[in-house]
Amino acid sequence: MFDKILLPTDGSDVSLAAAERAAALAKLCGATLHVVYVQEPYPYSGIGAASSAGRMAYEAEAQQQAGEAFARAEALARVPGVPIVTERIEGSHPAEGIVEAARRCGADLIVMASHGRSGVARLLLGSVAQKVLVLAEVPVMIVK
Repeated sequence: MFDKILLPTDGSDVSLAAAERAAALAKLCGATLHVVYVQEPYPYSGIGAASSAGRMAYEAEAQQQAGEAFARAEALARVPGVPIVTERIEGSHPAEGIVEAARRCGADLIVMASHGRSGVARLLLGSVAQKVLVLAEVPVMIVK
């Protein structure tokens, strides 16, 4: 049914629920689990002379957060017989990075969490899950 399942993670508790579901499905299908962490672009790159120290600190923090997110997802998704591949995507907006990672790795399915924002928060912040649903060329399973 599925050979490669893409699991985007930000390390949150909600994304860990998606990791559990993705791992169970990967085990059932004999699929590889491809876990991605998307690091957004450095927010101050177009403003004046962006300090290289600030950029380096941003990159270091993002790398640490990605490592922690991978560790949490892998701990929950560690199922005997399920191969796991991790990838940190730098400088991309989350939805676009997730969809591009799915294309690149040949994912048959994207399993991801939704933080469940509603009302004004959803209007202001948008929904990564909603954008992925619109942009993805493969099925998307949303876990709340």
